[in-house]
Amino acid sequence: MHSETLRKIISNYLFKKFYFSIVTIKMMTQKKINDLSYKIVGCAIEVHKHLGPGLLESVYESCLLQELKETGLKVNSQVQVPILYKNKDLGGMLRIDLLVEDAVIVELKSVETLIPVYKAQLLSYLKLTSYPKGLLINFNCENIVQQLVPLVTEEFSKLPKE
Repeated sequence: MHSETLRKIISNYLFKKFYFSIVTIKMMTQKKINDLSYKIVGCAIEVHKHLGPGLLESVYESCLLQELKETGLKVNSQVQVPILYKNKDLGGMLRIDLLVEDAVIVELKSVETLIPVYKAQLLSYLKLTSYPKGLLINFNCENIVQQLVPLVTEEFSKLPKE
């Protein structure tokens, strides 16, 4: 198969996957998303309690992925996001660390200090995907909650509260 044709097929598949995820989000409420975020943070705390700080981001990602699955949550890792600009597929792909229940993006870090570009990265992912909420979690710290940045979008504000 020609590589351009294959790229279009993959891009179309990913677009449909995100479209159906957006439809699922429309059935969500702010409370459900906040409750889901609370569960995600609880799982991150559990991972941090067992591993502590100082490991590679990929280690925390694998462990958090397992912890979320054991909690019964639907989670995908390294989710590819097509780069669409003015409804045109530019052929590139971004990768989201974790996508939980097709509703919350989780971006993981294991760094000395969270710098503004990490928040900007998560905001860009939220904008490109139209997901309502994202969590930026830094594992290289003593207290996960102090290194947690929750972000919501305009899509979140459009959801019913209950």
